[in-house]
Amino acid sequence: MSALLTALNSPVPIVLAPTGMVPTRAMTPHVPLTPAEIARDVAAAAAIGITSVHLHARDSAGEPTWEREIYAQIVGAVREAAPEVLINVSTSGRTWSELEKRADVLALDGDLKPDLASLTLSSLNFMNGASVNAPEVIRGLATIMRDRGIVPELEIFDFGMVNFAHVLRKEGLLPGPVIANMFFGNVAGMQATLPEVGLAVERLPEGALWSGAGLGDFQLTAQALAVAAGGGVRVGLEDGIWFDRGRTRLATNPMLVERVHRLLEVHDRVPMKPAELRGMLAG
Repeated sequence: MSALLTALNSPVPIVLAPTGMVPTRAMTPHVPLTPAEIARDVAAAAAIGITSVHLHARDSAGEPTWEREIYAQIVGAVREAAPEVLINVSTSGRTWSELEKRADVLALDGDLKPDLASLTLSSLNFMNGASVNAPEVIRGLATIMRDRGIVPELEIFDFGMVNFAHVLRKEGLLPGPVIANMFFGNVAGMQATLPEVGLAVERLPEGALWSGAGLGDFQLTAQALAVAAGGGVRVGLEDGIWFDRGRTRLATNPMLVERVHRLLEVHDRVPMKPAELRGMLAG
């Protein structure tokens, strides 16, 4: 059996990114910001079927925050509402670049300890700002994750980031299974086209479990390309608040997850259960 057929016959990881750092209540009434709202959306998505959730924290004013105490409230609420779903916390450099702030959430312990944490593999520009990820900060975060037993979920926006994944692998900072979200459609990164998706997948470390994400108007396109290429899917309001490219209908997280399930049905693929991913990570 070819590698592609093997991938197509494998369960599809579905990563829900419900909140992010950008969407505000003024942009859409559907973005969950408080721990209770985030837990509600994750529970609704879990009832439809997701594998993991990628969490960002917001303070009482709705602004992004790195503070562990707020993450603890969110993780606790999500664990109670959807206990089977794997939890991935953000260590994003989009608003702050210091290692100490970004690593604060990695100190959560006990029932609040995350299963995974995001790791962006280089600096990059968005339309309205930069995410600064210095090599020493990337290595610092990867070291803490390795030592804490938290699996990095690589965030890859361009081909240079794919290259850096191999560097970290060689340095012993990615010792376990490689889990990656690949983002397509950002103005300064990889685009949601067949050649660029194919090249990115080909260059990943061997055996990587990857999911495709499309930014803004490219969310559905990137998801369709990923599913057809044997990958998983990242979905949620973090990546795009509109349900359609004409931007006539605001999405909700459950609506977006339901659409992914319809996409899987068309491609004769099945979603990955959280227990299956836990088994892979336990190795």
